[in-house]
Parts: sequence; C-alpha cells; structure tokens
Amino acid sequence: MAGSVFDSPLYARLFPTGEVGRLFTDSADIRAMLIVEGTLAKVQGALGVIPETSGAFLHRAAMEVQVDPAGLADATGQNGVSVPGLVAAFRKALEAPEHAQFVHWGATSQDVIDTALMLRLKQVLSHYETALRRVLLALATLAEAHAEFPMPARTWGQHATPTSFGAVAAAWGTPLLGLLHELETLRAHLWVSLSGAAGTGAALGDTAGETRAALARALGLTDPGRSWHSDRTPITLIAGWITRLNAALGKMGEDLGTLSMTGIGEVRLGTSGGSSTMPQKQNPVGPGALSALAIQATALNATLQGAGLHRLDRDGPAWFAEWLALPQLCLGAAAALEQAGTLAETLAPNPGAMTANLAADQGLIHAEALSFALTAKLPRPEAQAEVKALCRKVAETGQPLPALAALAHPDLDLSAVFDPARQLGDAPATARRFAETVRALPAPQG
Repeated sequence: MAGSVFDSPLYARLFPTGEVGRLFTDSADIRAMLIVEGTLAKVQGALGVIPETSGAFLHRAAMEVQVDPAGLADATGQNGVSVPGLVAAFRKALEAPEHAQFVHWGATSQDVIDTALMLRLKQVLSHYETALRRVLLALATLAEAHAEFPMPARTWGQHATPTSFGAVAAAWGTPLLGLLHELETLRAHLWVSLSGAAGTGAALGDTAGETRAALARALGLTDPGRSWHSDRTPITLIAGWITRLNAALGKMGEDLGTLSMTGIGEVRLGTSGGSSTMPQKQNPVGPGALSALAIQATALNATLQGAGLHRLDRDGPAWFAEWLALPQLCLGAAAALEQAGTLAETLAPNPGAMTANLAADQGLIHAEALSFALTAKLPRPEAQAEVKALCRKVAETGQPLPALAALAHPDLDLSAVFDPARQLGDAPATARRFAETVRALPAPQG
C-alpha cells in the first residue's frame, strides 16, 4: 500500500485528484513560498521599508529562481520548518549580497508558510468550485428529466411512500448547492500572515499594518488586520467545509451503492468494477470510493479541529499536525468531486426495476395514502387502525392491499391512492425547483 493513495500511480484512477494534486507537492510549496518572499520584498520596496531597487530585484528573482526541495531536507529536519533553508538557498542563488540581505525582512517562518498555504488553498477552492458546478449540473439534468418518475422512498431501509428519481437526485444536490454558496465566506478567510516572530510585528516597524495590507492586496488575499499565528480559524473553517462536502458526496455514494444492489437494481452506474473470481459481479466502485473518502474526511477533520489548540503565541506540534492532515483532506475532497462528477454524468435510472419494486410489496407502500383516503368516511385514528389491520391481513393472506381495500370500501374510488404517479406529493416540484436553481447560478468568480 502506498503511503498516500493520492500520490500513487497505482491508485491514481480510484482516487483521482486532478489539478488539485499538483498543488500539494514540494515544488508547489516552495514556489508559493518564493512568491510570498518576492512579493513581500516588492511591497516593502514600494513603501520604503527596504530599498526599492532591492525590492524589485528580489521580486523578479523569486519568480525565476529554482530551488531543489531535496536540498532543503537537512535544514528542514533540523529547524522543523523549511523557510530558514529556503531563505539561505535563495540568498545564495542570487549572488547579489547587496540585495540578498533584504530577503525575508521582518517576517517569520510561519508568516511565509501560512501565506503560501493560503495561496494554494485559493487555487484549491477554485478547482472545487469548478468540480462542484459539474456535479450540480449533472444532477440538475437528472432531476429535471426524471422529476415525475416514481420509485420507492425508503426509511430505515424499508419502503415508505413513493418518491421520484428526480427528487432523489435533487436531494443529493441540494447540500452541494449550499456548500457552493458558502465559498464566498471561505475565500474571505484566505488570510495573509505577516506578524513577525511573536505576532507583534515589531521587526516590521511602524509600517507593519500598512505592509501587511499591501501584501494582501498584491497576493489577492484578505488582510485580517491582526496576527493569526495561534488562531487557526481559516484552517478549521475550510476543514469543516471540506468535511461537509465529503459527507454530502458520501451520502450520494451510500445511496448509489444501495440502489445498485442485487435485488434492488434501481440505478445503472456508467462505470462499475469486476471481481477477480466472480464474472457476474458489477461492483459499485465509484460509490464505494465516495463513502470511504467521507469516512476519511471525518477523521482528518477531527485532527485539524484538535490541532486548532495552539499554545501561547505560536505552537510547533499543533502546526505539524495541520501539515499531516490538511493536504490529505484537500486531496480527498478533490478525488470525491472527480468520482461524483463521473458518476452523476453517467448513471441512469432503471425504470423497470423501480416499477417492479413499487409493486413488489403488494401495495403496502401506499398504506399511508390509504389511511388518509379513508378519512373521507372515518375519523383519522379509526382510519389508521383499519389500514394497520388490512396490512396485517396482507401479510397473513398474501392478498394485495388494493384488493383488500376495494373489498372493504366498495363505495370509495381508491384508484388515485394506488397509483404511484399520483402519490408523489411535491417531489416533482422539488426536483424541478432544484434544476432551475442550478441553471440560474451566476458565473463563477475569477
């Protein structure tokens, strides 16, 4: 088993991370930190904190210099952070000591690492938005096309009342729609960090706040107006959102796994897996991956929420815990969105199985509707009691509920009661409303 399935060529198609995978590599990490260092020098030069020529030189050099991650391993192992080694390597590569002395002016390692992380998370959220819209559009298509096609709704795994496949698709998509709307809040918490050694900004002098604000503008991040070295709100907020995203996709996976089971078969998956020994098997691999990723996300989120307990002004162990868990959480969500997109675009209902399953319980799925229909001549408690008795008789005699009800109440027209298409309630409207909402979404940001 690979140390991480997300980095594994063997598991790359089972847990596909797409473009997000490229954002969690050593090279991407170093590139983001160099962008922060170069941009910091540029804004400090513009503000007169360091010589403007040095700021311009360092900014340009940071865009061009190449630093080998392996060359920083010893220093990172010794220091616990990569920035001291990176700054030393950057200065050496410059071969311009008159400018190199101004690299990393007034900042601390956590400023650079946290800000670089925010830059990458900004791209992660952009990829998530694109993938979310793909899933939503596919689910909207299913919801609209099958808004009125009846299927059994199930509670506690048992037939409850009829619903429509369109409404089921809308139920999968509605939480995703809410999560999409929350992205604006998440983006507002992509904070720049520039507070210096102990969060006071002392080495940055009187321009500390101005420099931080300018750095935020230059990087397209938010200025929190303060230090957040030990306030991990951006991390815990994003982690919680990702976990809820995985839960919503995992619920879709759980449902698809169940609905494709032998004996139910109400959906056809566009892709399925085979067995090494049983040729008849068509395993719901994609839904299984969604469920597994949701389970993993819950555990990783627990680690990240616990790691929010940073001691005093800065903390090492809690910070390390973030590094261990956050990339895996982000990559897991990317993989889940990729799997969900493929599933939503390729799955289809199995009308024959849905119709057969609606009729398979001898009409018992319509028991609630019958109890309400009987209130035309009986008080509600008596109607319920009678329907319960009829349901017991179905079990005892094997006669279908519609036939028993017709014998008991020949004076009532019960045809609508036992017609699934006429017992869908607001399921069709729910499905269409969801589809209309998705199609009316404004264009993505940026």
